[in-house]
Amino acid sequence: MTTFKFGLSMRLLCAFGVMTAVTCAAGAQGSPPDPAPQVATETAASSAVPVTTPARPALEPKAVEILKATCTRLAAAHSMEFTSVETFESPSRLGFPLAYGTKSDVLLQRPDKLRVITSGDGPVSEFYYDGKTMVAFAPAENLVAVADAPPTVDEMLGTAYHSAATYFAFDDMLVTDPYKDIAQGMSVAFYVGQSKIVGGTTTDIVAYESGGVFIEAWIGAEDKLPRLVRAIYVDDPTQSRHNLVLTNWQLDGTVPGDAFSSSKAGSAKRIPFASPARPPGSFGQMLLRSLQLSQRKPRNRGVRGRHEKTIVKSPKCNDRRHVM
Repeated sequence: MTTFKFGLSMRLLCAFGVMTAVTCAAGAQGSPPDPAPQVATETAASSAVPVTTPARPALEPKAVEILKATCTRLAAAHSMEFTSVETFESPSRLGFPLAYGTKSDVLLQRPDKLRVITSGDGPVSEFYYDGKTMVAFAPAENLVAVADAPPTVDEMLGTAYHSAATYFAFDDMLVTDPYKDIAQGMSVAFYVGQSKIVGGTTTDIVAYESGGVFIEAWIGAEDKLPRLVRAIYVDDPTQSRHNLVLTNWQLDGTVPGDAFSSSKAGSAKRIPFASPARPPGSFGQMLLRSLQLSQRKPRNRGVRGRHEKTIVKSPKCNDRRHVM
């Protein structure tokens, strides 16, 4: 199991007991009893000094150092490829959580290209961005949504979310400055310990709260790459857990020239690139029918202005769902 090293502060609790001897004059009439000794009481009172425990820093330097190191490693990569397996909980109609999962194969080429192929508890979806357009393709339904896109990945992620509720749980790892994205609103960060279980390597475990989300992250002690992320939204009354397992990391590898487009998507039936709140037939509605599972809540962060939480109902059951 995971080994944790906790820096625990022990409080020293001292109790002082004072014995008071009470003497009685057995046969003395009219003579007052000797007063009870006060020396012990006064001495105990004067020696009782309040014990104070130094407060732990809200942002522990070691935790911040590890987070900065992994963000620097990701930001320095011109291209990156990894696999993300997300498991998340959603309350069932009985109130108990149900678990759902998605798998995404991610390919990023900075500053203006992204491909995300997602499978899971539902049909496959494909997302392509080439610096000019963003394409969302549902192969099973042969539906595609195409829209003009900004010239950088950072801007595109915000546009995709606002226009079609498209959100990736791992988007903090895709942006130009990952630490800036995390640090905004980070109020607590502390080092938990090390693990030799996760990812088949030694990882440093860091916990932090940022933008209304409490996160525990397992980060490679040597390569500084994230291996596992667990998140709970602070304001979520169900305290549902979201797990992200990250594997198959490849940084600065060779990227094929045609990696960010799809010939099949080019011949699919077009629908609007729009959010689920818009008329049926939009991209958001297509994703809802296609994935049947997404419950990804965007973090309440300001870097791309995504403050909304778009909760929708699945057409096939009463369980709460969230559109990608």
